[in-house]
Amino acid sequence: MFFNTIDKKANNILSKFHFISIFFLRVSLGIAFIIYGYSKFPLPPQKLMEYFNFSPFLASFVAVSELLAGILIILGGFLKSGLGNVITRFSALVIVVIMIFAFSLAHKDWFVTKELFTSEQIFLIVIGLYFLINGNQISQR
Repeated sequence: MFFNTIDKKANNILSKFHFISIFFLRVSLGIAFIIYGYSKFPLPPQKLMEYFNFSPFLASFVAVSELLAGILIILGGFLKSGLGNVITRFSALVIVVIMIFAFSLAHKDWFVTKELFTSEQIFLIVIGLYFLINGNQISQR
């Protein structure tokens, strides 16, 4: 009974901030990808070409995709139409695909290890999956 009362009071207060919590997730993910993409400029990114043996086109495509996905995941949150939902899901898909390739190419030895769960990459893919699945649909309790 005591915990139910506390839970109801907390829900009454904190439910007003639900949208803000989702906004923080969106902006954090977007800024991370903007920084990751921008750090690979000028194009083509030599490190991607040398380390992964990417062609100049593919290395540039990855950098531009990261930058645009970051911008679009943020922008999609400001558009309250079907277009905003599509932009959110598309950019989230790009983020998830990039992260899957990052894990499979750069961090093959990280699967289900301490390194995976203590890196920021796990959070980037999980937040990307959240927006891919939910789009702009924010469920209220």
